[in-house]
Amino acid sequence: MTAPDGYTAQHADEDEALHQEEALQGRPYELAVVQHGGLFRDLISDKLGIASFIFLVTLIAAAALAPWIAPESPTQGNLSNAFASPVWHGGTWRNPVGTDWQGYDLLSRLLYGARTSLIIGVLVVVLAGTFGVLIGLLAGYKGGRADRWLMGWVDVQISFPGLLLAMLLIALVGGSVLSVTIILAINGWMVYARMTRGVVLSVRERPFVEAAEMMGCRPRRVVFHHILPNLSTPLVTLAVLEFARIILAEAALSFLGLGIQYPTVSWGLDIARAGDHELFGNQWLIIYPGLLLSLTVLSVNLLSSWLRVAADPQEREKRFASRASGTVSGAAGGGGAGL
Repeated sequence: MTAPDGYTAQHADEDEALHQEEALQGRPYELAVVQHGGLFRDLISDKLGIASFIFLVTLIAAAALAPWIAPESPTQGNLSNAFASPVWHGGTWRNPVGTDWQGYDLLSRLLYGARTSLIIGVLVVVLAGTFGVLIGLLAGYKGGRADRWLMGWVDVQISFPGLLLAMLLIALVGGSVLSVTIILAINGWMVYARMTRGVVLSVRERPFVEAAEMMGCRPRRVVFHHILPNLSTPLVTLAVLEFARIILAEAALSFLGLGIQYPTVSWGLDIARAGDHELFGNQWLIIYPGLLLSLTVLSVNLLSSWLRVAADPQEREKRFASRASGTVSGAAGGGGAGL
């Protein structure tokens, strides 16, 4: 009497898994090499991720070194040198990418504009992320009335259009790096709170959290030592995506004249200022800041998916399992050929 096909297939899969486990036993060092080396090779093979990483590192380094590598001051123009062409259009190396109608060096303004965008993006992510995570932890762990009140606050604030609210607040207090940072943080903490609360609700019922509570751990220790570490992967991904959104929001506000104000340099402000002069054959005035803004946001979005692989244990396990399975299959095939 033959066994059913399902039973045979099940045992065949179990035998294959057992064979792979036996083949990998006694080789912990090799396993570690396969896991970390395979992950590194998978990340390196992501050409868009590597290109995004290189672009962002270069941009951050250039922005940090702007006071030393910028050809001129971004706020001191020379009208006698207005509308100078880029060096590849017959210009000089004194102004490699040209000047605007007031004689401002475009390369210097691009570098200092990057500083403004990156500083605001980082500060907003830190402020909004910290406040939102704390609210989400409190709502998710406490539950009850605290959860209802805090999530009600989140729902009410999310119901307002974020950009419109930011424009209203900036119109009241004025546009500066500090005010734009605080207002964008006020408009951005809700997504962190919602995400944190959802993760806390799913982790709170797990055995290790219940065991910590039964052992008499204080709620603060349970939250920060047992629950918060489980937020690392979604927080990293969300923070990177929010960083790109903040850069776009700051540029949009500055473009509308309600964000960064002169003499502070901003990509959005430069795009707005160049709008009246682009039609006269000076297209580089609007192309350069617009292109840098687009490439920065695109690179950050691509990098977020690349980082998710490195930060997500499940993704690492999937890649390690497939890599290890391929290694074992290759070794088994080689052994069979030798026989």
